[in-house]
Amino acid sequence: MVIGGKHFGQYTYEHWFDDEYGNKPPMDVLLRIEEEKDYNSVENLTREAFWNIYKPGCDEHLLVHNIRKTKEFIKDLDYVAVFDDEIVGSIIYAKAKIIDNNKEYDVLTFGPVSVLPMYQNRGIGKKLIEHTILKSKEMRFNAIVIYGNPKYYEKFGFKNSKEYKITDMEGNYNNALMALELHLGSLGNINGKFFEGEAYKVDKSELEIFDKNFPYKEKLVLDTQIFKE
Repeated sequence: MVIGGKHFGQYTYEHWFDDEYGNKPPMDVLLRIEEEKDYNSVENLTREAFWNIYKPGCDEHLLVHNIRKTKEFIKDLDYVAVFDDEIVGSIIYAKAKIIDNNKEYDVLTFGPVSVLPMYQNRGIGKKLIEHTILKSKEMRFNAIVIYGNPKYYEKFGFKNSKEYKITDMEGNYNNALMALELHLGSLGNINGKFFEGEAYKVDKSELEIFDKNFPYKEKLVLDTQIFKE
């Protein structure tokens, strides 16, 4: 998923650790559309969810902030999960494209998907994804294309994009590039290169300024990180 072409195997926007084999029972959360008054809370929870996970610090909270400002942002698929009047999870969608020479086809993409660390492993991310997939079908979109963990997204019906002849922007098939037809055969005549959009590119100087709006957190270099700056 991701940040300017970073994706699973390099990077991923999903971070909630839903684990059907975990010991924690699923949580009963309310899902609702994100409101403008929620913006700061959602950006902060996204920062908390991703901090030091894939690299020192994170930039997913800036992604959320920037995606909302684009014409590709889809307000009707921008959901939060609420527990005891606290926002504990979120998902954000945008329009993306499949580009085939001079032809362009609209599809959906999503991410970041975030859950506060203390509420992870409780099925919140799964509920957000399942709910918004259904909404996407109702809204008559053709398909969703993402970068993500294949084993996880297969549970939702996603298939490797190679089955639909969809590559990354470099023209390569990627194990992490996943596609979901929202209607039978909706990707039958659509193939080409997947373009997430400019909103998924992060400027480091912009991130440094933006991060000053949040409480200080120490950036750590960990052995488990994919990127070590």
